[in-house]
Amino acid sequence: MAPAAALLLGPLLLASLWGVSTARSLLSQLGDHVQEVQARLGQRLGEPSLATEGWLRQPLDPFNSSDQRSFLQRYWVNTRHWRSPDGPVFLHIGGESSLGPSSVLKGHPGTLAPHWRALVVSLEHRFYGHSIPPGGLDIAQLRFLSSRHALADVASACIQLSEIYNISASSPWIGFGGSYAGSLAAWARLKFPHLIWAAVASSAPVQAQLDFSSYNQVVSRSLADPAVGGSPKCQRAVAQAFSELDHGLSEGKETQAALQSEVKACGPLETPEDQAELLEQLEGLVGAAVQYDQQAGAPLDVRGLCHLILANQSRGPLSGLQDAIQLVLQTLGLPCLASSKAAAVAELKDTNPQAVGLGSRQWFYQTCTEFGYYITCTDPSCPFSKRKTLSAQLQLCAQVFGLSLASVAKAVTRTNTYYGGQSPGATRVFFVNGDIDPWHVLSVLQALGPLEPAMLLRGTSHCSDMTPPQPSDPPSLHLGRQKIAQQLEIWLQEAKVDLGSP
Repeated sequence: MAPAAALLLGPLLLASLWGVSTARSLLSQLGDHVQEVQARLGQRLGEPSLATEGWLRQPLDPFNSSDQRSFLQRYWVNTRHWRSPDGPVFLHIGGESSLGPSSVLKGHPGTLAPHWRALVVSLEHRFYGHSIPPGGLDIAQLRFLSSRHALADVASACIQLSEIYNISASSPWIGFGGSYAGSLAAWARLKFPHLIWAAVASSAPVQAQLDFSSYNQVVSRSLADPAVGGSPKCQRAVAQAFSELDHGLSEGKETQAALQSEVKACGPLETPEDQAELLEQLEGLVGAAVQYDQQAGAPLDVRGLCHLILANQSRGPLSGLQDAIQLVLQTLGLPCLASSKAAAVAELKDTNPQAVGLGSRQWFYQTCTEFGYYITCTDPSCPFSKRKTLSAQLQLCAQVFGLSLASVAKAVTRTNTYYGGQSPGATRVFFVNGDIDPWHVLSVLQALGPLEPAMLLRGTSHCSDMTPPQPSDPPSLHLGRQKIAQQLEIWLQEAKVDLGSP
């Protein structure tokens, strides 16, 4: 990959948890777009030349000492502010996407490093970006992809980087991460407290969940929330638009052809599978407006979506949704909305690695073998099509990876047993969430004790606390960032006593 591309696509610290039922869902594409915009914004706050790329040799199977296979794992480092050798180390843990140089220039690590004269390091997750082991993404290889393997990489990286940069034993390591990577930051502190002194876990869904119907409950509630530009009228109008669309798709070919043109679907909408795929894309459009509400790069937030939906009610419930579709397609540079289930499944089966952006096949594998997170619409409050069932999504695990429905359910239970779900028991972990973020319901929302603080920010979305500050940020977000800095001050002062750091 060319350096310019790396700079452009180096993701934001919020490795995003896109939604998992299709490879190139509109939600994932909008997430990629938000990351690209915020990466560019973040790079204006720092010099890309300050970020240096490095590689660590890691064991492919860290749990089998007789297996000598290895791979190269990419990291980025920013030494500009570091008080060598005993300043703190701020470790940004990567998630389900590639990492670029902006990962050590912005977000909490890059923003807070000058004050504490910290070394900033980011570690790309195994099997994502450029950190893909030899052999690619076939099913035999993917058995070495899990959060447990990723945490073993974090521990190994702490040891190797300490040797490479001559980091003092008295230097405290602070883990940072957003979304799935936020969970990894919390779990790294839980499993390796002798290596990770403390962690900030933003929008971290530490509770694995098979049926994630509560995602759409938050979406529905946010569409009706005046504090972020929603209203009950807007929520009802969105529900009416999806009801009309769902009903029309059940009509004859003539109606289906008309709808294909109206909503700019890429292909015919004659089969139930392709109809469900289109509805999935449109649900992602609305979900993204909530998940990335008020963030730089998001073409629509709740206020903007509701404005479009309600401004055109005289033309019918679908008219506002059509305007929203047009705006999003223009933003992403797409001619139409993907509507082929076969194409989506083919992408999930594709074993060719992607060097940038979301690793669709890899992340879907992790949902099938660890987390679930299948967003459904069976709850009465859901404003979308009721076709989105859990069984339909679980069938993809069998179709793509040959995994049974029972094995996926057992995997989710095993994950919560291993990490503790929403009661992980890790000290010195600060859980930060926004109440507009649909993922916050799977995180830790209240302090579990004096050493397990938590903060729920009113009117903020997914990993908003990690995004570059904007003048339009709500007061709760400004206050949240201040509290994070204050908590770090306390923990780093404690490290001076316990670790002997200066």
